[in-house]
Amino acid sequence: MIETINKKTPQVDPTAFIAPGAVVLGDVELGLQASVWYGCVLRGDINWIRVGAKTNLQDGVIIHVAHRGQGTQVGSEVVVGHRVVLHSCTVGDQALIGIGAVVLDRAHIGAGAIVAAGAVVPPGMEVPAGALAAGVPAKVIREITPEQRQATLGMMERYLEAAVMHGELLRRHDATGGAD
Repeated sequence: MIETINKKTPQVDPTAFIAPGAVVLGDVELGLQASVWYGCVLRGDINWIRVGAKTNLQDGVIIHVAHRGQGTQVGSEVVVGHRVVLHSCTVGDQALIGIGAVVLDRAHIGAGAIVAAGAVVPPGMEVPAGALAAGVPAKVIREITPEQRQATLGMMERYLEAAVMHGELLRRHDATGGAD
C-alpha cells in the first residue's frame, strides 16, 4: 500500500523495492535501490520520512514521526533489522540497527555505528560514528571492529540481491496471475 495522506504522496525511486503488505504513507521518500520488506509501516502522515539509497528496512520495521520537530532520516546503505522501531530520529550512512531495537525521538546514530539487537536508544542520545551501542537503555560499549563493519556492508549487499530476486518473483506472479 503506497498512498497519499494529509496531501502528501510518497516519492519512491523506480529502482526501490516495496514488498506486498508493506505500508508507505504520506511524506516519505525512498532512494535508489532502497528496500521495504514484508510487514513494514512507514507512516509519514504528520511529518517526513527519508530513506537513502541501498538501505534495507527488513520485515516488520516501523518508522513514524513526531508532530513537531524533525522527521525520521535514515541514511544510505543502512541495514535496519527485523521489527525495529525508528521514531523521529536520525540514522547515519552505513549504520546497522539490530533486530528488535528501538531508536527514539531526536536520537542520532552516527555513520557506520551499530545498535545491538533489542537495544533501546533513548530520546536525544548520540551514538558516535563507528561505535557499538547496546542495552536498555542503550550505552556506548566500544568502537566497532573492522570485521563488524565488513559484515554490515555484506548484509547490505545481500539485501540488494534479495530485493532483485523478490522483485522478479512478484513480476512473474503478476504476469501469470499467481499461477506460478
